[in-house]
This record gives sequence, structure tokens and C-alpha cells, in this order.
Amino acid sequence: MKFKLATVSTLALGLVWGAGLSAADKPVGITPNMMEATVMHGGKNVKITRDQNNKATVNPAFAKTSRPCPPFCIQPIVLAPGVETLGEVEMIDYLTRMSKGDKSILVVDSRTPDWVQKGTIPGAVNIPWTALNPAKGADPISIGEIMEDQFNAKSLEGLWDYSDAKTLVMFCNGMWCGQSPNNIKNLLKFGYPANKIKWYRGGMQNWSNLGLSTAKPAS
Repeated sequence: MKFKLATVSTLALGLVWGAGLSAADKPVGITPNMMEATVMHGGKNVKITRDQNNKATVNPAFAKTSRPCPPFCIQPIVLAPGVETLGEVEMIDYLTRMSKGDKSILVVDSRTPDWVQKGTIPGAVNIPWTALNPAKGADPISIGEIMEDQFNAKSLEGLWDYSDAKTLVMFCNGMWCGQSPNNIKNLLKFGYPANKIKWYRGGMQNWSNLGLSTAKPAS
């Protein structure tokens, strides 16, 4: 997997420290060779970086360790046969490729809008888990509109053609969250190809715990 490497100069580090950090703080990269990634979010370039404050701690919204199960049960590493599970570096790769014009990819935040308002992964669009769930009131027409307008699937006399459908990279609040798994399982029931579905299991909890940038939902 190839990433565009960011060159970090002494001047750049000085600017980071000048933003209120201690001179004792050491640079916090994404990988040994990548300090940042630029992605498109809401039609604008947004940089994904990690918090450069070496004393930063976990966001309180993701500090709780013991949410009741059910419904907040630990998800398996392999959600379904053929659905690839991703980590943060792979997630950033998909975001970067999409932002560079790869229209075959769509990164989907499956959470409810109230959670998304608190911050999402830059480059993601919000399609709540309820919007693809008939059991939660999603009707065939609205589901069909999402399939055609956002996922690029084609309806052919009651059947779905996924030949040109997008690769969907889905996430929610973390390894205890069932919202993106629910979206994924419903898509598989609709016949969406498993190899065109990717799952970031760590979700916002791991993203936040690693100090990675978030953004308000794109308008």
C-alpha cells in the first residue's frame, strides 16, 4: 500500500510547537513515514493528523469501558465471509484515494446523526444504520434511492446489478457498536457483494484514542 509521504522539516516542527505545545513534545506521526494525510471533506481539503500534545488523554465520550451488552456487545474481527476488516492506516488509504478522485469508493459513517454531530472521520458521509434497516422503518423506495444515488447500484426489473457499485468503507462508534455491522448485514441480505464492503471495526473509539483528526459532518 502506497501513501504520499509528508516531509517534515525543522521549520514545520517549530510551527507545531509554536501552536502552544511544549518544546519537550515529540512529533506524533501516523506512521514512521507519514505525518499527515489530506482528504476532501465537504468540498474542502482537510488534513488528518494526530494530536501533537504528548500529554493528551482519551476523549471522555469514549472513556467508558462497560456499556451494557446487549446491545453494546463486542464485535468479532471477521464480521461476515468476504468482508474485509480494516485498521486506521488502511482507512486513511481509502480516504486518500477517494479524495484524489477515485469515485469507486465511499466511506460511510453508519451512526445516528446525534453522534455524527460530535465529530466524524474527515471524508465520510453519514448514512444512519436505520436508513438501510426495514425493521426500523426504512421503506424499499428510500433504500433503493440510497442504493442508486449513493452506492451506484442499478435496479433491473426488481433485481440489483452491482457491477459498478462502489466499495463501501463502513464504521460506527467502535468494537462494541452494532450500527455499521447492522448496515453491513442488511446490505449482504440485499445481495451487495461482500468484497465491495470494508469494515473499520475500531470506529470512532479507536480513531479518537489515537488522537486522529475529526470533523463536523459535511453539509
